[in-house]
Amino acid sequence: MTRPELTLDQLRAEIADGTIDTVVVAFTDMQGRLQGKRIHGQWFVDTVLGHGTEGCNYLLAVDVEMNTVDGYAISSWETGYGDMMFDLDLTTLRRTPGQNYSATVQCDLAWLDGRGLVRQSPRSVLRAQVDAAAALGFTALAGTELEFIVFEQSYAAAWDARYVGLTGVNRYNVDYSIQGGTVVEPLLREIRNEMYAAGLKVESAKGECNLGQHEIAFRYEDVLRTCDNHVIYKNAAKEIAAKHGQSLTFMAKYDEREGNSCHIHLSLRGTDGSTVFADDGREGGHSDVFDHFLAGVQATLRELTYFYAPNINSYKRFQPGSFAPTAIAWGRDNRTCALRVVGHGSGLRVENRVPGGDVNPYLAVAAMLAGGLHGIREGLALEPRFDGNAYASDKARVPTTLVEARELLLGSAVARAAFGDEVVEHYAHAAQVEVDAFNRAVTDWELIRGFERL
Repeated sequence: MTRPELTLDQLRAEIADGTIDTVVVAFTDMQGRLQGKRIHGQWFVDTVLGHGTEGCNYLLAVDVEMNTVDGYAISSWETGYGDMMFDLDLTTLRRTPGQNYSATVQCDLAWLDGRGLVRQSPRSVLRAQVDAAAALGFTALAGTELEFIVFEQSYAAAWDARYVGLTGVNRYNVDYSIQGGTVVEPLLREIRNEMYAAGLKVESAKGECNLGQHEIAFRYEDVLRTCDNHVIYKNAAKEIAAKHGQSLTFMAKYDEREGNSCHIHLSLRGTDGSTVFADDGREGGHSDVFDHFLAGVQATLRELTYFYAPNINSYKRFQPGSFAPTAIAWGRDNRTCALRVVGHGSGLRVENRVPGGDVNPYLAVAAMLAGGLHGIREGLALEPRFDGNAYASDKARVPTTLVEARELLLGSAVARAAFGDEVVEHYAHAAQVEVDAFNRAVTDWELIRGFERL
């Protein structure tokens, strides 16, 4: 297996000797996908390293199907659909998972006229919250736990079947089952090893509850690195599954069984690396900073839900007794709550159980940081922890539709203060685009219920 390290000097040497001939230059779009270019290795070294490369600004103003959409301030027919600069972040340089001839570098997006970073870019949104945390004396660490369902059919076969009637690689619940994991181990092993070769710190793999559902876990990193790794992993897992003649999905809810979650674990440390969340002298071992942070995340959860659940399908996960939350409560190691507190000492952290596998990690982590920092600034008091079954509680509820989440985002003073009006309006418009598209669609559910019987 190739060593995970890839420095710029190593890249130059491996391009010179022909080991690497392609460099993927990519950024993450609104939908959480990698977009960009494959550049010939020698051209990258000779030209792109020194001068960068560009791409159309419509890439932050399209829907899931890459259709150009009216109504965005940053990109339109009226403004001519100009370019953005792909600003290389060479700290992200890595080997491309599953493609031993290729390297990948991730980018920020900047305006060509010198206005700086494109604020609506997901990576820029998170960078702003990293800076806000630093201004208060904190650094943020995060880990994301992505679940996915693996199917026996290839992506082409799944498309031809309109994604209906697919066969999961496991025929029954294989949660934590070693035998159940063995069934799909050739795929999971390659994903794990390729992620390690790309510089991710691989921990483990385990089965989950839905048929063919699995999870691969990675060690936490600083929040920007974690989100960079997240999108590399998600893209590569699909590509590697395709090589195996299989397909997998991260969509929040594929069927009526358990959905795909993306639990986000988040903690703060001092900029000097000191522990700021723990205080053994206080009840529960929580510091004042921790209590204020958690209170802020809880207080803003409803108004920032769009960033945790950005699609129509996202809201199908939130069902009682499904291990996806419905109640906005926090508890100690309580999986019925939206916010689960785990760990102790330097490992004390908040697990947000609202996001699904379809989440854009930069936006979700930025929302958690924004909420938590709001709680610290305002000194918000933390309510008592919830013990018992939060599904049956009278706690406030997670929004149940994208329409509701969009309206809450538009009305959020915290979101506008943290992200800026232009970012809030941009993503509220993205939500409306999805709502309008769904409202125009006639679903299989409607046809089955109404074609003959109504």
